[in-house]
Amino acid sequence: MGRFRVAGIAAASLGAVALSACAGGGSKHVTHASPAGHQQSNAAAGAAQRKSETAAAAQVKANELGQVPVIMYHRIVKNPPPGDDRSPKDFRDELERLAAEDYVPVTAAEYTTGKIDIPAGKHPVVLTFDDSSPSQLTLDGMGNPAPDCAVGILMDVAKKHPGFRPVATMYVIKDLFGKARQEEQIQVLQWLKDHNFDIGNHTRDHLNLLGKPKAEVEKQVAAGQTLITALIKTPPVTLALPYGNQPHEKKWALQGADGGTRYDYKGVFLAGYTPSPSPFTKDFDPVGIPRIRSKEKVGDCKKFCSMAWLDWLKANPTDRYTSDGNPNTVAFPKFKAAFVAPSFTSRALPY
Repeated sequence: MGRFRVAGIAAASLGAVALSACAGGGSKHVTHASPAGHQQSNAAAGAAQRKSETAAAAQVKANELGQVPVIMYHRIVKNPPPGDDRSPKDFRDELERLAAEDYVPVTAAEYTTGKIDIPAGKHPVVLTFDDSSPSQLTLDGMGNPAPDCAVGILMDVAKKHPGFRPVATMYVIKDLFGKARQEEQIQVLQWLKDHNFDIGNHTRDHLNLLGKPKAEVEKQVAAGQTLITALIKTPPVTLALPYGNQPHEKKWALQGADGGTRYDYKGVFLAGYTPSPSPFTKDFDPVGIPRIRSKEKVGDCKKFCSMAWLDWLKANPTDRYTSDGNPNTVAFPKFKAAFVAPSFTSRALPY
């Protein structure tokens, strides 16, 4: 209201000057709005906006300090052997479930940097694929994904469920989707980049880094980085450790250098067993981010794989990350305030 009052004073003053000029005399002094008035007006507008944002967050029961499922996939093949592979049907069924339960895919880069921009009331999920298998992405001569490869299935599910983003993070090694020629490798990585997929480092040779000296760890990670940047000039933001095994010093995987290649990642991913903490919490540890194996409830997976954890998150919605729809705020019930990471307190929106 103060803003309109100030504008009215300014208009009246200008009118007085005009009349004085027509009369051939009089003062031409103009009364300006005071800085204090503008500050009060801005403060009032800011308070009103804050109140509106808080009410909106409360309405959808936003909890941006909640847990995020980061699901790990390997090959998508018919009649998969025991282990980490899934069938095309299993993969499609899992995506359909995620869409039905209001999950929206975000990339590992978006998750680790806190750039989670999804609609209010929705939940982020990170889909990750290890080892750059042809079963994950095979393109035809026109640049279209094969309908039964992982990316083809993801694109098809997204068409049927508007708002379900067809994005994922592909953790690549030297066997780049079965392509040997550099031109073909460029084609497939550029296709992923053009379609908003995230390309992460999985090291060049997929060696187990457990117990390796620092020089060997840095050599493998840097070689994986060079493999990617030599083809598409875009450095990866995250690393997935082969076999999920951390080196003797965890930070070697996060930051290091070999030769002329230096890397500095925002997150390093493991291979299991739980949902991941929100990147806005004190629990977020960039050197060891857990992932969930995609698997039905059998054996150890009765408790620790995707079907079991999705059931648990559904049954415990207050522990799950729920967006307020505003990427510039971090909304949560006020009693959770103690868990906010110090670097995000300026964006905190407790309600």
